[in-house]
Amino acid sequence: MAPGIPAALERPHFIGIGGAGMSGIAKILAQRGAKVAGSDAKESATAEALRALGATVHIGHAAGHLADDATSVVVSSAIRADNPELVRAAELDIPVVHRSDALASLMDGLRAIAVAGTHGKTTTTSMLAVALSELSLDPSYAIGGDLEGPGTNATHGSGDIFVAEADESDRSFQKYAPEVAIVLNVELDHHANYASMDEIYESFETFVGKVVPGGTLVIAADQPGAVELTRRVRALSSLTVVTYGESEGADVRVHKVTPRGLTSEVTVVLNGKYLTFTVSVPGRHYAHNAVAALAAGVALGIPAHNLASAIGKYTGVKRRLQLKGEAAGVQVIDSYAHHPTEMTADLEAMRGAATDARLLVVFQPHLFSRTQELGTEMGQALALADASLVLDIYPAREDPVPGVTSALIIDAAKAAGADVTAVHDKAAVPPAVAGMAKPGDLVLTMGAGDVTDLGPQILDHLSS
Repeated sequence: MAPGIPAALERPHFIGIGGAGMSGIAKILAQRGAKVAGSDAKESATAEALRALGATVHIGHAAGHLADDATSVVVSSAIRADNPELVRAAELDIPVVHRSDALASLMDGLRAIAVAGTHGKTTTTSMLAVALSELSLDPSYAIGGDLEGPGTNATHGSGDIFVAEADESDRSFQKYAPEVAIVLNVELDHHANYASMDEIYESFETFVGKVVPGGTLVIAADQPGAVELTRRVRALSSLTVVTYGESEGADVRVHKVTPRGLTSEVTVVLNGKYLTFTVSVPGRHYAHNAVAALAAGVALGIPAHNLASAIGKYTGVKRRLQLKGEAAGVQVIDSYAHHPTEMTADLEAMRGAATDARLLVVFQPHLFSRTQELGTEMGQALALADASLVLDIYPAREDPVPGVTSALIIDAAKAAGADVTAVHDKAAVPPAVAGMAKPGDLVLTMGAGDVTDLGPQILDHLSS
């Protein structure tokens, strides 16, 4: 049922093809029959998965990697203007397509659900993808992380539904025209692109304004930014607004969230009826993500009880409170949280799961700009742990900012009463954690950078 391949994407070349967003689009295009090629900085499991689908993946960036007959060069906002393949594209007069435009074209002709918000997009999109697949609706999906079950971040399905993570960081989510839009929360982040909350609100208003006539906005009823956005868009006559949350006036009301170790039981009130289902990850915020997914599916006409049962089949996304393993009686869990709100939510979830055990955290700040703006709040969040090790800032796409280091976080954490230690050498972390941890403790590696690599190493040290 899926539409054909746009002419510009028949032979696309992706710069940075191994990235979470880029690889998903490349996989879908390859599954639809496009001749996909691209390059990435290093070898990876993602590169191998793309090759298995017939894509050509070069390691490293060089002008010669771009084929003369490429119909387009696909880029994300992270690709710099001096990239040799991008320079070569200009020389060959090959059109440059932004990742968001490519994704938007893949959704054309399908019933799209676009999941937006400062936090929780990947989890909510994943819950929908799993639930719709469980119901044999065979959706297409593009997610910012790999699902635990299928082990992939994207697929081309035969059904008429397309579920996509909608990224606000560079305003690219404004390109989509979904039948259902989800807004989980609205907060100030991505400080290199947004100077104020007013700019954030304007960006989200534009996104919501692109919902097709007669479509639905599913939006949080409890989060202040989402409440303000709801106030701003209520006047859109072609839009049905469905709120969800614990507020008494929510259209889909969260009645109760009951922790069950590393899972939760959620009860909602929908159309005056109580509905209870299981969420496979702990924490109130993940329960709310599941309720948002439920409300979006109902907006497409899927029976609520069927959806609720199917959401219970969701087993998680890599790096979203993902259990990496257990050794010497210590569980090691990995979290992608890098914004203070996300950090607090995951730490509270782990705090609830730990009961009488200690919670030990290895945190790696992500981006100099984010640390500069939110370092104090990050440090305050770490006070929820029994002890934390804080690594140097993971720069990703940014150049260093003078005076901005992990010390901003560490000082704030100590002021909040946290037990926190700076670690400048990642190799020192596994033996340090193994020396701290006792049977029954939970260890959480946290951050959007390569801190995730430490989980298996910590388990090895615990085992020995």
